[in-house]
Amino acid sequence: MMLVLFFATEGMVLAQEFPPLQAFNQTRIDYNQKGMVILGSWAIGNMVWGGIGASHTTGEVKAFHQMNLYWNTVNLAIAGFGYWQAAKEVPGTDFWATMEAQQSIEKTLLVNAALDVTYMAGGLYMKERGIRKDNSRLVGFGKSVILQGAFLMAFDAVMYGFHQVHGKEIPGLIQNVSFGLSGVNFRMNF
Repeated sequence: MMLVLFFATEGMVLAQEFPPLQAFNQTRIDYNQKGMVILGSWAIGNMVWGGIGASHTTGEVKAFHQMNLYWNTVNLAIAGFGYWQAAKEVPGTDFWATMEAQQSIEKTLLVNAALDVTYMAGGLYMKERGIRKDNSRLVGFGKSVILQGAFLMAFDAVMYGFHQVHGKEIPGLIQNVSFGLSGVNFRMNF
């Protein structure tokens, strides 16, 4: 009977909400929104630069600008969708949802960083193949993909750093929380 009571109260405790997590989650959301503004700004700048550059150049340089334009059309869509998702997110106070969201953004950024390395490797391959085949379009495309992959690698690394440091605040937020049969108690020190 005591074991059943323990597990029943433990389940209630795990489902409790912690008001200090609301501010923590708002900061995570703010980081995501600001990151999407940065990505979107990069995309728009590259699209404008790419459009102008492609219309005024030829050969390898034209291909470089074209790929910047194409690549950043996708970046702009990702930034728009990411900003929209962050803007509609409500900063919650549920501990497990907070942990899941924090781990999710960190994992996503690490996976993106691995993809960024793949992009740069693909760009190097395209550039090398273009040189070998005397194909200036491939060389230009390759240089663009290397540049875009390098930017995304730096972007994802900085975003990961911010989120990872921010995630280390969670233990401090819940250290003043105690669990009991009557519920969750918060202790504040002045």
